[in-house]
Amino acid sequence: MIVRLSDGRSLPIEMYKVRIVQKTTLPPISQRLTAIEEAGYNTFLLWTKDIFIDMLTDSGTNAMSDNQLAAMMVSDDAYAGGESYRKLGCAVKDILGFDYYVPAHQGRAAEHLLAKIFCRPGTVVPMNYHFTTTKAHFEMGGARVLEIFHDDAMETTSDNPFKGNIDLDKLKEVIKRYGPENIPFVRLEATTNLIGGQPFSMANLRGVREMVAPHKIPVVLDGSLVSENAYFIKCREQGYQDTSIEDIVKEMMSLSDLVYLSGRKSTCVRGGLLATNNPEYFNELKAWLPVYEGFITYGGMSSKEIEAMAVGLREMVDLDVASSSADLIKDFVDKMVARGLPAVTPAGGLAGHVDAMKFLSHLPQEHYPAGALAAALFLVSGVRSMERGTISMDRDEQGNDVLSDLELCRMAVPRRVYTMSHIDYVVDRLGWLHDHRELVGGLEFYEEPPVLRFFTGKLKALDDWGTKLAAAFEADFGPHV
Repeated sequence: MIVRLSDGRSLPIEMYKVRIVQKTTLPPISQRLTAIEEAGYNTFLLWTKDIFIDMLTDSGTNAMSDNQLAAMMVSDDAYAGGESYRKLGCAVKDILGFDYYVPAHQGRAAEHLLAKIFCRPGTVVPMNYHFTTTKAHFEMGGARVLEIFHDDAMETTSDNPFKGNIDLDKLKEVIKRYGPENIPFVRLEATTNLIGGQPFSMANLRGVREMVAPHKIPVVLDGSLVSENAYFIKCREQGYQDTSIEDIVKEMMSLSDLVYLSGRKSTCVRGGLLATNNPEYFNELKAWLPVYEGFITYGGMSSKEIEAMAVGLREMVDLDVASSSADLIKDFVDKMVARGLPAVTPAGGLAGHVDAMKFLSHLPQEHYPAGALAAALFLVSGVRSMERGTISMDRDEQGNDVLSDLELCRMAVPRRVYTMSHIDYVVDRLGWLHDHRELVGGLEFYEEPPVLRFFTGKLKALDDWGTKLAAAFEADFGPHV
């Protein structure tokens, strides 16, 4: 919740109490240098013992509520026919409005099932922007991903409130060019992860629906951050200021033929879900689920997580819950902008983002500026962030890098985990790093998997810039910070 103070300032006050805490430490600069070198300058390969503030992701790192933890204690561990599944079904119906649903162990498992059912060679899938695992699954199924965002979606400094919108004119051309029979579905992601957590508007979703419905092309919604997208609609879209998050979510679902999500985000559990009102889609999902995930009533998830997801679906449409991360991210972005840092604006869901090509403008894109910035930030702060740029792209068939549209350093803000003091610390260390940005050099791979290389690939710092940056930091702050 945003409250106004007596001096006129706005404060994103936390609408929760901290009842259980997890100890963290701030390792000294020498330990951080050793850690990032051993990790191959890949923040995914760092160990928790070396991390102070973990902003790698919001996937599975959100704080669960007391009611979710309590629900886990009464779960039904039956392999088939578990009562926990029925409780989840009631929540799916009440909150999302769908009659049919299947659990899956996480969001990419849902993407795999979608690819298995819908994608085939020669088909294309238009979307507002891809996610890494989404693109991998759909392309392995034979489909081609088409990103049909508005041109200004790539402008990192912007006042466009809905950079996650699909360009309807481009969508019309795609349908005309490829034919409806070659478009298995149109996908919208709430919110668009790789371009700064940017939302789409209800008007845009409705426009997509109206355009594809006559062609019998389904609308598929990635609802991993659906409650945050609904919150942005409430705050930014005319006519929704007095509409509840629950009603906005239901309207979004009513315009979608099938929704899938990673429960690790909005519902704060480690699992996934697909839901629809189309019995044919459900029957196809039901046929393949036991092959890849598990029986229909648990789908690869723990029954405890199923119970917690049922509670999480209901809680995510509470205004204080839906806004908790988004409001703190806005405060984070505002502070970065005030410090003169090239933050992505407007603030989106999921994370605060920095434009690495502006931050490290002396580095060519071929030297992976987003990856270099993520590594450098960890080195000077103990904060683990994530590269969202060319390292997150796979090479083409000739083995060449595919340069990404944006080079972003993503600092995720898990729901109800960090406080404003943590945010202030991150902004301060980013500011110091920006003042010493000429010390940050590029990276090159020395160990690289063929797909999704950002997870486990290893790189080295060109000209040993990590050692030089650590020395400059130690000169200013001492060896123990």
